[in-house]
Amino acid sequence: MKSASRIYAVVKKELLQLRRDRLTFAMIVGIPVMQMLLFGFAINTDVRNLVSAVADQSNSHLSRQFVAELGQTQVLDIKYRVATAQELEELLRTGQISVGVLIPEDFDRRSLDTSRSAAHLLVDGVDPTIFGVASQLREIPLRFDAGDKSREEAAAIEVRPYYNPERRSAIFVIPGLIGIILTLTMMLFTAVAVVREREHGNLELLINTPVSTTQLMIGKVMPYIAIGLIQLAIIITVGSLLFEVPVRGSVVDLYLAALVFIAANLSLGLFVSTVVKSQFQAIQITIFFLLPSILLSGFVFPFDGMPKIIQYIGEILPNTHFIRLTRGIMLRDAALSEMYREVIALGVFTTVAMTAAVLRFTKRLD
Repeated sequence: MKSASRIYAVVKKELLQLRRDRLTFAMIVGIPVMQMLLFGFAINTDVRNLVSAVADQSNSHLSRQFVAELGQTQVLDIKYRVATAQELEELLRTGQISVGVLIPEDFDRRSLDTSRSAAHLLVDGVDPTIFGVASQLREIPLRFDAGDKSREEAAAIEVRPYYNPERRSAIFVIPGLIGIILTLTMMLFTAVAVVREREHGNLELLINTPVSTTQLMIGKVMPYIAIGLIQLAIIITVGSLLFEVPVRGSVVDLYLAALVFIAANLSLGLFVSTVVKSQFQAIQITIFFLLPSILLSGFVFPFDGMPKIIQYIGEILPNTHFIRLTRGIMLRDAALSEMYREVIALGVFTTVAMTAAVLRFTKRLD
């Protein structure tokens, strides 16, 4: 009986401690609920509405019918109209579209010739899932009118994968994995480091020096910027040597993109450090943030296939923009200047997170 009463006392003490620790209690409820919502609503393997462009060089009644039929499939969301195949390839290279539809001038004649492809789909093959979805459109039914009669024929479509024709998963995964690794390490290192300083009493000593709050924050993150860039070099080297992942674009552009992304995660880590009270809570928050960064950023599942509301949430995450940058630079030879929108988004996130961290840190000192 004494043993049971002692165990009961320990259990009661743990439950009381959990009740007082609101963050841990919120994580107990929040993580399973968030996972259910993410996997139930956001994750969709039946991909639809891939952002697409059309180059209709035929501009005939039949080609316009063909484009309309493509839209009816709901697989493609045609947002751009261009004139040439080169323009389609440029949109693919800069990551603005996932699929380009090229309709040649002799489309009508090709549609009647079953031995030839009537049109071409230029697919961003970096993600094998997108190529698989686009391959479903190898034939599109068309209606031919001949006097009082009409008949249907299937127009054959040639699917051309770009950037990853072998459809190797490593080519797709590793550029995105850079963002996941940096998100985990940069957030965790920064948040834990600041909380550890507070727990050991070192933070109070730093506060009593002439160093301002902003200077203290910047000084705390500077060493981790160097660590993040070293991690980037390690990932690129291992990816190249072991998995033959190319870096087709500028290495300088890749490092500049990583620099902005690292700053965003370090700023977020600083903000987290002003919210939590212990190192354990810092780890909890990091894991809580990492889960949507993996599932909603396009790292695993095609971003275009997610519901619109989930896409809006995904656009808030720094990892979403960095994955577009890494895949664009490493695999499609895109320049950083061509993807300036992603850089601006990361810059805005960094500014907001750092400002919030400084203001909250100052308030806690008061």
